[in-house]
Amino acid sequence: MGGQPHLTMKTIRENPFFFIAFSIWLIWGGVWLLTHHTGDGILFWSGHRSPFRDLFFKQATRLGEGVAYLAVIVLASLVRIRHGLLVLVTGLTVVLTSFLTKSLFAQERPLAYLRRFNQLDQINFVDGVNLHSGTTSFPSGHTMAAFALFALLAFLIKQKRIPALLLFLLAFFVATSRVYLVQHFFKDVYAGSIIGVLLAMIFYAVQLRLPADKRVWYNRGVWHNHFGLNDHST
Repeated sequence: MGGQPHLTMKTIRENPFFFIAFSIWLIWGGVWLLTHHTGDGILFWSGHRSPFRDLFFKQATRLGEGVAYLAVIVLASLVRIRHGLLVLVTGLTVVLTSFLTKSLFAQERPLAYLRRFNQLDQINFVDGVNLHSGTTSFPSGHTMAAFALFALLAFLIKQKRIPALLLFLLAFFVATSRVYLVQHFFKDVYAGSIIGVLLAMIFYAVQLRLPADKRVWYNRGVWHNHFGLNDHST
């Protein structure tokens, strides 16, 4: 365990573009939270609806669901089984963490919150979206899942610039979609993004401690091809 902080710092140093983008998100989001009220993000997007944005964010939100993890697990396992297992374990931990934190904080979803304050008539809802209610708002599970998944991919790929920034943007779009679709408040997605990246960093650092001997079964791919995954990640 003594080497865990070292491995965490190593991950940050080797992925500067992802963490610069993530730091900008954290700073901007922190300022937003300090200067705006709980429902301001929902009200903003409610006044900026368009058919393109509706379609875009309805599709973007799916990147924070199980099908995205399944696709990455399959593709990553073709390159190296340990990477597929890494994504699988991270995804299962995200599910558990999301359940526990939602149960602990038990905060109202936007639909329940806005209904309680008689503000539903101020919202222009997106057609075809089944809105969640109840007390499962904080943190956003979709956002947590997306940031964990795309942070892991950013850590694993060799290309640390444009691809890493694109992976951050995919996670960012998932977070934005949850507010746009009136499923979460901004504070929910902000917290979800932090937890997701932390989980990715922890599990990535843990797997760095595993033996790199390619004779071990989990260090081989289902297919012995290379799709740009980072050899020194093992």
